[in-house]
Amino acid sequence: MKEKTVAELKQMMDSGAEFKLIDVREPHEFEICNLKGELIPMNEVPEHLDKIPKDVPVVVHCRSGARSGRIIQYLEQEHGYTNLFNLKGGILAWADEIDTGMPKY
Repeated sequence: MKEKTVAELKQMMDSGAEFKLIDVREPHEFEICNLKGELIPMNEVPEHLDKIPKDVPVVVHCRSGARSGRIIQYLEQEHGYTNLFNLKGGILAWADEIDTGMPKY
């Protein structure tokens, strides 16, 4: 599985690179803190494949990287995606390394 570090994601954001950010956490987690990605809770991903493009890089994240990793495996195996990246360490790594004022839970 391909990964991006939080530093690489920050660089993509700052440079204006074309990519999509998908957050597979639950709505109550998104309310605590988020990276302004599109919220598609893990259990709703199969119903929202139309929101996950195949023609640009897609970074998928959750709290720690575990749920997003499972979703990426599902999308690659069942739907042929080849453009997905797991955010290594998830939003916890972002809070530790990029935005130290971000609430952690």
